[in-house]
Amino acid sequence: MPVTAKLSLKFYEKLGEDIANELVEWFNSLDTTYRSDLRELNELNFARFDAKLEQRLAELEGRFEGRFAQQDARITILEARLLGRMEAMQGGLKADLLRWMFAFWTGTMIALAGVLFAVLQAR
Repeated sequence: MPVTAKLSLKFYEKLGEDIANELVEWFNSLDTTYRSDLRELNELNFARFDAKLEQRLAELEGRFEGRFAQQDARITILEARLLGRMEAMQGGLKADLLRWMFAFWTGTMIALAGVLFAVLQAR
């Protein structure tokens, strides 16, 4: 959208209608040329900016993926350690439980044998 330059009345009187109109047309064409050049320059700069931004985002994504992979490996190692400790504790608890069960079972059997002996003696 060109901006039509209007010149003062004295300018038209000194130069004449044709030359003043030609000068106005030249200013308008110059304005249009500069606008199109500026638009092309802006589009070129935006394309460069967009390419740099895309490249930096790709680099950032790669770094994040690397860090996530490292954290995933660390979590896997910690999980394995934790499971190993839990299994060791569980094994120890099972052994303790069996000892206590045997102790109570033995005590119960001795008490039953005593009662049975006492009942048999009383007859």
